[in-house]
Amino acid sequence: MECWFVLNTKPKKEFIVERLFQEGGILFYLPKYLKDGRPAPFFPGYGFINFDFPGQFNIVRYTRGVKTLVGDSHCPIPVSQTLIVQIKAREQDGYVQLSEAYEETHLGDRVEIVEGPLKGIRGIFCRELKDKDRVAILLEYISYQAQVMIEKYKLKKVGDR
Repeated sequence: MECWFVLNTKPKKEFIVERLFQEGGILFYLPKYLKDGRPAPFFPGYGFINFDFPGQFNIVRYTRGVKTLVGDSHCPIPVSQTLIVQIKAREQDGYVQLSEAYEETHLGDRVEIVEGPLKGIRGIFCRELKDKDRVAILLEYISYQAQVMIEKYKLKKVGDR
């Protein structure tokens, strides 16, 4: 039975793996976004593959550029087709569109995380990281404080400094 699985590629091999599976007739989905005007994997090192497990397992596992299929020690774990549909729904012209919520922030600005598992948690902007698409914020959560690194587009400014 065909299911979607998460496939882990070797470093910087996502596009090669995508091409090989397309040429082999196996459905492979590599979400992409534009980074500095060039296509980049939305989930570096990962893609989604739809194949018959266990029938096509060896073909998938031993394709050049594949590191492993995400799962436990016995077999890969399927992911819901709903996940694939939700990611594709964010695409425009073949690229995942990042949220436009992010606005320029400065040291000490209060921010709120608007996407992902930390959605709704507020914090204080600390600094921009080297790759310029991620930032560090100091979380304010009950009486616990922690610093977290997160993508810029997942933040919105919520108040003055």
